[in-house]
Amino acid sequence: MPAYEYVCKDCGKEFTVFLSIKEYEEHPKIKCPHCNSDHVERAISGFFAKTSKKS
Repeated sequence: MPAYEYVCKDCGKEFTVFLSIKEYEEHPKIKCPHCNSDHVERAISGFFAKTSKKS
């Protein structure tokens, strides 16, 4: 399940939300778990892929 990084515009805390791709495409209303504000913005985050091949 993909992890999406968000930043709360009210309290400034960063947090992670785990959503399936289908859930994310439905544009859920994300709330900050620290202050319960819905004034959040998706943060830019990196990702990595794990494979069974050695490079």
